[in-house]
Amino acid sequence: MADRNTRNSKQDAQSPKLVHRLINSTGVQIGIGICAALLLWTCCRLAIPMKNNPASPASSSTSTTSEKKISQTRITPVAFETTKVASNASPGNTPEGMAWIPGGTFSMGCLDPRGIPYGGDKPMTDARPIHAVTIDGFWIDTTEVTNEQFNEFVKATEYVTVAEIPPRPEDFPGAPPENLVAGSIVFTPPDRPVPLSNHLQWWAYVPGANWRHPLGPKSTIEGKENLPVVHVAFEDAVAYAKWAGKRLPTEAEWEFASRGGMTGNVYPWGNEFRPDGKWMANTWQGQFPTQNTAKDGFPGIAPVGKYPPNQYGLYDVSGNVWEWCADWYRPDTYQKQQSGESSAVNPTGPNASFDPQEPGVEKRIQRGGSFLCTDQYCSRYILGTRGKGEVSSGCNHVGFRCVQDAR
Repeated sequence: MADRNTRNSKQDAQSPKLVHRLINSTGVQIGIGICAALLLWTCCRLAIPMKNNPASPASSSTSTTSEKKISQTRITPVAFETTKVASNASPGNTPEGMAWIPGGTFSMGCLDPRGIPYGGDKPMTDARPIHAVTIDGFWIDTTEVTNEQFNEFVKATEYVTVAEIPPRPEDFPGAPPENLVAGSIVFTPPDRPVPLSNHLQWWAYVPGANWRHPLGPKSTIEGKENLPVVHVAFEDAVAYAKWAGKRLPTEAEWEFASRGGMTGNVYPWGNEFRPDGKWMANTWQGQFPTQNTAKDGFPGIAPVGKYPPNQYGLYDVSGNVWEWCADWYRPDTYQKQQSGESSAVNPTGPNASFDPQEPGVEKRIQRGGSFLCTDQYCSRYILGTRGKGEVSSGCNHVGFRCVQDAR
């Protein structure tokens, strides 16, 4: 395992995020733009107070604007075509806690959700055009990686997560020393209604927040061993996956698995958000971000497996926590795949990250949405929608699950 200074240096070489704006202009989610280090930098330089312990919730791979321009290729719209699931049986014994995904050809992406009940008001243009993708079979975890599983990894390797590494003074010149403490981003509901145009109103950089202390140093994961681990940066998820003999899923693998072999469904369970009035996923109810009525049974993260699985036996592929995928983020990835500029057979995503909203900030794909998603603000619990997250940051609504290649 790399020591703390080595890992910090590696991150610094890839951290233009420190000079980029904090707020993502799409107003979608913190997993899509705000990073812990940047929020800390903002607190240090702009005198935004850090919160000590919030209340429990009710090669450079980045391309610049001049280097990589978003594809302007004219694409013919394609509707969902029937998913063709491969007939190959699972190879050998099923690894513990995993399900076999046979692979096949499916239509990847989503329609404009703005006309769908609970679809929200965002067009989700980066999830189009809908296009045909073919993938091979693989194994995937039936649940998100839990606190208990991650704890086993840490005990075996003495691994230290990004959120547990204090920032270095040379990386934050002029910052008060007392602010240079390890921590992470925590959702902190405002005590009054607020406009949804400023993420800083409900997110705080909390010293001492990490996977062991999700809400800050006074919180704990004791008795919460079966909740998804959170506050994991991309490299933390990769390290766990490698230790477990697995890897992170590609975006295409994740979406194929989440669809459960079905064609064009809005949700993993069908096309109604609440069939027969039943809650099918852990999302936000009530007025965002001030009041979560928890009608689905949980005001925050739920233990894994509390909601019905999809057709492949996978739990929580909609809501609960965002899940890291292996691919770099670009908004025109699907255009390139449909036009033939990049492969649509076992695609692994672009060679570099580029987000025109935050040029220079390295981002990987996140999928599935979280317990904070709502049609008032972020409806990315819908199948086919895409999220994105700065690679060096974790948060208390971001986790992951792993896949394993067929042997």
